[in-house]
Amino acid sequence: MERFTISLDSELAKAFDALIAERGYGNRSEAVRDIIRGQLEAWQQARDESPHCVANLSYVYNHHERELAERLTSIQHDHHDLTVASMHAHLDHENCFEGVFLRGPTSAVRRFAEAMMAERGVRHGKLNLVAVEVSQHHAHGYKPRAPGAKHGGSHHVHLKPSR
Repeated sequence: MERFTISLDSELAKAFDALIAERGYGNRSEAVRDIIRGQLEAWQQARDESPHCVANLSYVYNHHERELAERLTSIQHDHHDLTVASMHAHLDHENCFEGVFLRGPTSAVRRFAEAMMAERGVRHGKLNLVAVEVSQHHAHGYKPRAPGAKHGGSHHVHLKPSR
């Protein structure tokens, strides 16, 4: 672990300590590490240096908008390789909130999110990306459940945050 010293004027230090207390950090170092990770993540994404990501797309839409729910579902099905899961909640008689969990190439995830948010009737869309590295590609060798299946186990990828 590397150490460095920073100087803050008293007003900035006081405001930072209030942030630390409100968010429940144990100390200033933990808070600074989180802030640095967030800034490095933003910098990496702005420079298109994060080839893979996991993400959450959230949006609100009016379910009375003609065929909007069907269009949104269709877009998700068309991108089943990116869509991990979705969650739907009713806010009132007209509005629904959805969260879609995504993973894949960052550029494809961004295009998917932009297409979803551009649908007429979608409001308050927000994409939260986390850059990840593909750390392992492998299969687990447990026995298959289905009689006559060719291969046992499951093939999957391990993803870990970049920083």
